[in-house]
Amino acid sequence: MLTPKMWIGNKWVDAASGKTYKVVNPATEEEIAQVPLADKGDVDKAVAAAKKALPVWSKKSQDERTEIINKIAATMREFGPELAKLDVLDHGTPAKMAFGMSMGGAKQLEWAGQAARAMMGEYIPSSRAKTLFWLKREPIGVCALIIPWNGPLAMLITKMSQALAVGNTCVIKPPSIDSLTSLKFAEILEKCGLPEGTVNIITGPGGTVGEAMASHPDVGMVSFTGSCETGKRIMELASKTVKRVSLELGGKNPYIVLADADLDLAVNCAVRCTQMNSGMVCASPGRYYLQEKVHDEFVERYIEGAKKWVVGDPNDEKTMMGPVVSTEHREHIERLVKKGVEEGAKLVLGGKRPTQPPLNKGYYVVPTAFTGITPNMTIYREEIFGPVACFIKYSDEDKVIEMANDNTFGLCASVWTKNAAKGIRFANEINAGAVWINDHMIIGNELPWGGAKESGFGKENHNMGLEEYTQMKLISLDLTE
Repeated sequence: MLTPKMWIGNKWVDAASGKTYKVVNPATEEEIAQVPLADKGDVDKAVAAAKKALPVWSKKSQDERTEIINKIAATMREFGPELAKLDVLDHGTPAKMAFGMSMGGAKQLEWAGQAARAMMGEYIPSSRAKTLFWLKREPIGVCALIIPWNGPLAMLITKMSQALAVGNTCVIKPPSIDSLTSLKFAEILEKCGLPEGTVNIITGPGGTVGEAMASHPDVGMVSFTGSCETGKRIMELASKTVKRVSLELGGKNPYIVLADADLDLAVNCAVRCTQMNSGMVCASPGRYYLQEKVHDEFVERYIEGAKKWVVGDPNDEKTMMGPVVSTEHREHIERLVKKGVEEGAKLVLGGKRPTQPPLNKGYYVVPTAFTGITPNMTIYREEIFGPVACFIKYSDEDKVIEMANDNTFGLCASVWTKNAAKGIRFANEINAGAVWINDHMIIGNELPWGGAKESGFGKENHNMGLEEYTQMKLISLDLTE
């Protein structure tokens, strides 16, 4: 039984109340850890530690900050196997994926540390000939980073690396469902010589810990990835002290296949993107729009490909898809699958809970697919966040763009065609934060990521991601002799 502690002010601590809560292995339903159950008092201590560290960390030179961030990356590589094992145990990530994900975090840290070197101020030419004006970028202050449960370590690194690189300090709340890799990451921080309180990691539910962070008067910014409903609540709380807010929320992402698309590429990408991480990816395709001439062939080939995905024990190297993260999330997916059947969609793949060992224990969902979906159906509108494909047949290219945009979300989309001009036209007319042509779910350190409409605002990665964690100050100098 694991009993990790929280990391506040460079010290390992229990919750002030002494309370804990259990963590369950999603592949076996067995209890694997007891984690501190923090409350508002613990948040106050963590924010105070980050506030005290701010003048020390922010006044370090960029060279000094980058050097420390590079040390964190190097140490993270040493911890790679341990982090991967915990990710398998805590999140159900297939073993062959888990190590690669932890190594990706090290690369992200290095990228942020180096990219921050290029962050510049700006000289402003003016008609006032004897006055010099320039803009200076400064850190915002204490940043509250609230991490989603679908990729806890990866998202912690994404947010923390960019916040730290430009001089902020952090209080991090990992997801209560799967916090173990985040608490293990604190052991890496302990070895890397950050000033006391620069990064603090506390555990507990969003309803208490997350809300206390979002409303705390000494927090200057909240960065959140998660559900739209929670994002709206964070905006409400943050508005009381006019905090900076960056939100990456849900998606119901259109995947538009035109009649001239390369079906080999389109189908292979579709199968991978829908099943990856058991479908728990915000960028995963939410609505497949298939031109009527290719609809039947695409569906047939998709089903054939999805059946080849091996669902099983995440410790098995042959496993391609493990369980979803919790019993609550499995019930959410199953509710929507049931709703699809009730509302008249045709279930053409999966849809039933596996019963054969070892899948009779754990929160497993098998690859699932529907055809005959119409815009009035629940599964057409709501984010499923599981390995469920929703196929819609269309004939009119202009109409399908309207259908793609007819949704409250606007995170990302893709269009598949051999006609480059047509692909660009579709990309220009689709309302989303990212549109890929003949690909899907391409996300990287150099590429800005963030949505439109109720998918949120603000960017992560790219220089824009670093800029989110800075504020601009105008400075002027009178040059009169």
